[in-house]
Amino acid sequence: MRAAPAVRARCGFWPRPQSLRGRFTIANVSFLAVGLVLAAAASIAATYMVLIGEIDGSLQSSRSAIAQTSLDARGLRQLCTLADLLGSKDGSAVAKAFQQDMLIVLDRRGTPAAVCENGAAPIDAEQRALAAALPNPDKLAQGGAVTVHSGSKKYRVVAVRLADGTIVVKGMRMNGVEHAVGTLLVVEGCVGVVLLALLAVGSLTAARRRLSPLEDMVETASAISEGDLSRRVPEPTARNGSEEVEQLSGSLNAMLQQIETAVTDSERASAQLRQFLADASHELRTPLASVRGYLQLYEKGMLDADEQDRALRRVSAEALRMSRLVDELLALARLDDRPALRFGPVDLACLVRESVADLAAQQPERPVTIRVSEDAAVLGDEAGLRQVVGNLLGNVRVHTPADAPLTVEVGAEGDDGIHLTVSDGGPGLASADAARVFDRFFRAAPDRARDTGGAGLGMSIVHALVQAHHGSVRLETAPGAGLTVRVTLPVVSRHLAPV
Repeated sequence: MRAAPAVRARCGFWPRPQSLRGRFTIANVSFLAVGLVLAAAASIAATYMVLIGEIDGSLQSSRSAIAQTSLDARGLRQLCTLADLLGSKDGSAVAKAFQQDMLIVLDRRGTPAAVCENGAAPIDAEQRALAAALPNPDKLAQGGAVTVHSGSKKYRVVAVRLADGTIVVKGMRMNGVEHAVGTLLVVEGCVGVVLLALLAVGSLTAARRRLSPLEDMVETASAISEGDLSRRVPEPTARNGSEEVEQLSGSLNAMLQQIETAVTDSERASAQLRQFLADASHELRTPLASVRGYLQLYEKGMLDADEQDRALRRVSAEALRMSRLVDELLALARLDDRPALRFGPVDLACLVRESVADLAAQQPERPVTIRVSEDAAVLGDEAGLRQVVGNLLGNVRVHTPADAPLTVEVGAEGDDGIHLTVSDGGPGLASADAARVFDRFFRAAPDRARDTGGAGLGMSIVHALVQAHHGSVRLETAPGAGLTVRVTLPVVSRHLAPV
């Protein structure tokens, strides 16, 4: 047995990661974060390479300048002393400049030596540490700039060999490069965090707006599951909808309309079936009670000879009434099951003349007017159409006075088919009764049921048979204005498959 799925409650503005909005937001933020990391790495690497290139260019320029001179270590010290004496009053400015510029002179043994002769610029600890950290001065003098790690500091250095074999090392500190790269990393990190936050908020807001139609669909489905079959999915607006969502919404509404129609029709059919069973039981109960009562009196010998004859006649009449009722119920049941009627050409004019002749034999005093077209062939089942005409004329015979006029018309009605119109001069029907004429067991005058012997199924059978012939039937009536029934049936030329 499957466990019921847990209901995911909303938790304010921020959804749970399991929600579609949350997943969209996380995916967008993740993609942007990866892009920002790659972009930041590329920009930092490019900046570092550019700065290192600038340092290397400056170092190579200094190396080339020293290499192009013909000085040796002694000449370099004399030049340093002379420049210091000519350009400075205190005799130490040039020496300090040499110290700050990380210029180191290595003798042939690789030991750092003073740059100036007067000792104004002695070798300090930083220069000694850098000289000790040099990997291979001879090899360095043959190549380009390299990075040297001296303790916690890094230097970019080049070397050049003088004429006497002395090696001059020119270096530049990389703390400025590291500071610039670190600052760039912090700036890009802060900008990335801000961008990710803005993207998260924007993505979540857009997802909420774009996915709001799906939430409406969920709410609609919940309302329908609770019994509100008239609920429909709201049409998405241009701001929060899309073509796919609009198509889905339209398809769901069409499906919901069909479901509502099917459920409504099923409920109506169930109600009609219950009413039909109740009415049928009621119609059968009365004649059965009469038959049982007469039989009990006859069995107990409580009837004399004349009363016995009358009782037998009543039993026979009630049995005939029940038989007719059962036949009509069976006819309606077969029509509800859509039987395969035998369709073929039927001369409706001839059929009407025969039925009118039967009515004239039963009620010779009734004035009857017949207007029949020569070409009145319809496509249908002859037995069923004969029952339609018979029920319509029988309805006139039973429910109108014997001297009320009757008009029967049969003729073509354009391309719509052949029409059969039966008009009587009877009392007519009220609008409420006219709306229920085709309901089963409906009688406008229930108190006359015993006199007429009808069960209120004649017009229901007419309606069912006309529908089975792909036709239509409608009424025109008013109190005191008689009743007109117009039946339209398809012509022979129209091809209709049997029902």
